[in-house]
Formats: sequence, C-alpha cells, structure tokens
Amino acid sequence: MMNQNGGGFLDRIPVVTKNLIIINLLFWVASLSLPKIGINLIDLLGLHFPGAKDFYPFQLISYMFMHDTHSFAHVFFNMFAVYMFGRVLENVWGPKRFLIFYMVTGIGAGLVQELTWYFDLRDVINAPQELVNIGGGQILNKEEFYNLFVTVGASGAVFGILLAFGMLFPNVPLYLMFVPIPIKAKYFVIFYGLAELTMGVANFSGDSVAHFAHLGGMLFGYILIKYWKKKDLSNGQFFI
Repeated sequence: MMNQNGGGFLDRIPVVTKNLIIINLLFWVASLSLPKIGINLIDLLGLHFPGAKDFYPFQLISYMFMHDTHSFAHVFFNMFAVYMFGRVLENVWGPKRFLIFYMVTGIGAGLVQELTWYFDLRDVINAPQELVNIGGGQILNKEEFYNLFVTVGASGAVFGILLAFGMLFPNVPLYLMFVPIPIKAKYFVIFYGLAELTMGVANFSGDSVAHFAHLGGMLFGYILIKYWKKKDLSNGQFFI
C-alpha cells in the first residue's frame, strides 16, 4: 500500500540527488555487462592522461559516473554519501545550484588528477626516447604507457559535498563508521582533508586511490561556495 500522506521512499529524495544516484548505479551495471559484447566503458569513459591513445576531453565529465567494477563498495559508499549529504545541500540550495556544485567539484577533481599525473610522469614526458620500460621485459611507447593511467568515480564530487556540508552545518554531529563518538562536521571534514593530503604526499606503494583528486574536489567546492556567498550577500540573499 502507498502512504497517501508521504509518498514512497524515492519520492522523498530531491530530484537531482535521486537522479545522480540512479545514473551512477546504471553506469556501474552497464560497465559490468557491456564487456560481454566487447564494450569496455571504463576504457571509453574513465579519465585518461592527455597524450594517451584513449583520452578524450569529455572524460572529465564521464569519469565521475563510472566506478570500480571489481567491488560494489566503491559505488555504494559514494552514492550513500550523495544520499546522506547531497539531499541536505539540494534542499538548502535548490536543484540547479546543487547540480552545478556537483559537476564543478567533479570536473575540478579531474583537473587536479591530471595535474598530479603530469608531475608524476614529467620525467617520461620530457625524455627524448619514445619507448618506456615498465619492467618485466615489457616495453611500451609513450602513448600506450599513458593509457595505463585511468581514474573513475564520483569521489571528487563527494568530497566537495562533504566540505560544503561541513561549511554550512559546522556543528552538526556526525559519526564515523564503527566509532560511536559524535564528531562535529567541521572537524570531520578537516580530518578527512588532512588524511587525504597525508596519503597523497606519502604516495604509498600499491595505493590506487586518487587522493589529490579528492582534495581537488574540496578545493573547487570551497572556491565555489566562497564565490556564491559573496555573490548572494551582494544581492541580499544567501545560498538560495
């Protein structure tokens, strides 16, 4: 039976938040299914390094709707965060502003990831030879070597959302998983930011997480919020 007063669960989720979750889940299912007919969505829509044979500019947008196909946890936790925090921001800002924020932070995270790759690969980029020895007796040309670097996921936009929530609701208590102690949102965001910076600088062996992309999402989110605050105050409004 339908609750005549409240509607269904999906009806209570703001429209942009709901559609972002649905689109991400659909792309995850498609990226699992389409390789069976020879279509690899990760290769096509994941973000590649410029100079790679599979790089296209549209990947700065498409990559944030793709997730790791080896684990449901990647897409689940990202979409859980969009649901928990994104719906609050959308209710405060409205759908248009929330969608703009999501896209800007996601694209910004992608740009920061490209810049990170550039610094990591600058020795190869500046080397006069076109062949790269990647070990194990395997030699690739630069175009093929660059193609090994791919990133996917909405985490950059999610970290932007976390930052926005912490800035708008700094004293709201949040709980880390398995830690039954409330942490104010502003400290929660600071903790995550410092953790990402530490792990990004340390560059642990075997760590495939794009830590600087996460920080990029937070950086672009911070800049956009400050811009909106200044703009809205000058117009007699605030985050409407």
